[in-house]
Amino acid sequence: MAGNSTGKVFRVTTFGSSHGPALGAVIDGCPAGLKLSEEDIQRELDRRRPGTSSLTTPRGEMDRVEILSGIFEGKTDGTPIAGIVRNRDVDSASYSNLKSVPRPGHGDYTWRVRFGHYDHRGGGRGSGRVTIGHVIGGAVAKKLIGTHGIQVNAHVVQVGDIRADRVNLKLIGEYAERNPVRCADPAAARLMEKAILDAKEMGDSIGGVVEVVALGVPAGLGDPVFSKLDAELAAALMGIGAVKGVEIGMGFEVAEHHASEINDEFYISGGEIRTTTNTSGGILGGISSGMPITARIAVKPTPSISLPQRSVDLEMMEETGIEIHGRHDPCICPRVVPVAEAAVAMVLADHMIRAGFIHPTDISKKENDG
Repeated sequence: MAGNSTGKVFRVTTFGSSHGPALGAVIDGCPAGLKLSEEDIQRELDRRRPGTSSLTTPRGEMDRVEILSGIFEGKTDGTPIAGIVRNRDVDSASYSNLKSVPRPGHGDYTWRVRFGHYDHRGGGRGSGRVTIGHVIGGAVAKKLIGTHGIQVNAHVVQVGDIRADRVNLKLIGEYAERNPVRCADPAAARLMEKAILDAKEMGDSIGGVVEVVALGVPAGLGDPVFSKLDAELAAALMGIGAVKGVEIGMGFEVAEHHASEINDEFYISGGEIRTTTNTSGGILGGISSGMPITARIAVKPTPSISLPQRSVDLEMMEETGIEIHGRHDPCICPRVVPVAEAAVAMVLADHMIRAGFIHPTDISKKENDG
């Protein structure tokens, strides 16, 4: 099945399904010489892991990563890096009656139409659990771009109609990890947590918005027209299953303004070109400007809810009711945070190599060293 890989030079292929034996990723194109350990990847997986608070699914997975290749004596060796996470707490019984009854809001029906035969347990390959592969690839990408001072952090800025106040971009990573919602505004986080728990109590779920910020990105990343940096960032973020919308910079709000109000004017600071505002989100003409890159994603409510819903039986070809059981997140946003960071980091790592900032085979070399 196509569509399981991302990137042109720094290329990540993910595999596995929700109730299969394991999930993981193969990262090809990471230069040799990068210090990397299982702990680096595990740190990111722990942030995505289920069962860490009352706001997440209680599925009891430790999500321990095993690195199978690509690292020798604590450094990448330039060969494909393969990492897997084995599924331990699988309960497929609650899905046995759903084989021919597609769940509303899920990809069950469309996957069946597209492929005919597919693993329906827990959403199979369409489950949010496949983002384990994103996070493995993103952990390697973060470590790679971190050698050039680039940091990628995300935080929840909205749950339902509750919105967070703006915070210092440099403090997002620190502040957002202090509460289970992963919101950098403590007052809003408390209200968001209540809204999520209220939805859970009703057997429902709730959506929200996650913002991703990349600091330290140099000017000059991105290629013309179809490989614009913002285009590839948007594609990577839309590749996360629960995401239904992406904004770069001011996003849809630009439609409400005149150019004179939102054009980012240039000035010189310390010999470097900067802009007085950053409505473009750090990208102009599809190429990074050297300003912080900002993107926001609209995350839909978890479609698996315990309330009665209507569906159809595809074998009997008749309408029927459906009640979904199992273990699900009442709000996906908190656990999407590390996944969104991973998606952005993978794109930036790919473009850093493509633009010549990182040597493709050995990080100790400059691009013009050959």
